[in-house]
Amino acid sequence: MTEQTQQPEVPSPLYAEKPDGARLAYHKLDGLGPTIVFLGGFMSDMTGTKAMALEELARARGQAFLRLDYQGHGRSSGKFEDGSIGLWLSDALYLIDSVTEGPLVLVGSSMGGWIMLLTALQRPERIAGLVGIAPAPDFTEDLMWAGFSDEIRQTLERDGVYYEPSEYSDEPYTITMKLIEDGRNHLLMRETMPIATPVRLLHGMRDESVPYELSLKIADNVASEDVQIRFVKDGDHRLSTDRDIAILKDTVAALCDSAA
Repeated sequence: MTEQTQQPEVPSPLYAEKPDGARLAYHKLDGLGPTIVFLGGFMSDMTGTKAMALEELARARGQAFLRLDYQGHGRSSGKFEDGSIGLWLSDALYLIDSVTEGPLVLVGSSMGGWIMLLTALQRPERIAGLVGIAPAPDFTEDLMWAGFSDEIRQTLERDGVYYEPSEYSDEPYTITMKLIEDGRNHLLMRETMPIATPVRLLHGMRDESVPYELSLKIADNVASEDVQIRFVKDGDHRLSTDRDIAILKDTVAALCDSAA
């Protein structure tokens, strides 16, 4: 008789209700500060490899930790196509304000890197450090709109939506004109960002979604002099190999140690 392996129980998320009625799903660990906050990417959720690896790190260190789903992502309420950078930023700020206290180390992946930088500007007194993983500030304007053909731009202006094939999922990216227009209200790379906290940037040089040169521009655009970039020559956009995850964990742990 074959013995069945018992699968570990996956805990249900907690929920917080925003004043606008949205229900935001999140997981948190109580522990020592600073609190590590993971901010995921476009059309991703809080169950990805990097989010779970950082929770494992936090648990092992006894560190406070938060991961979350923006509206229209994962287990949170809402439709993805109704979302925007401003809305998702407000989701992150609401949970940070509601369920965390003290200093924060924000970790932002791809679009989450944009949310991370915006959050740091909104809550400067709480930020102990930033870790960007292929961070993509201003991507709606500089990577999407700037790269779209006239035909795609006309589709967006006419229909309000364009479905872009994704190499990471069977589901296409839903790009709305609302997303593009709202993104223009949150552009960061046109002037110096008054961010004085330590910043660490991790970027794969074979990233076909967000050019690694963008991390160099971010380093130049923040006021902080304590900025380090680690390029992974054969790394892709996801930076999710065992080696990449080890680099991420080491980077976050070192920032937490220096902030403690």
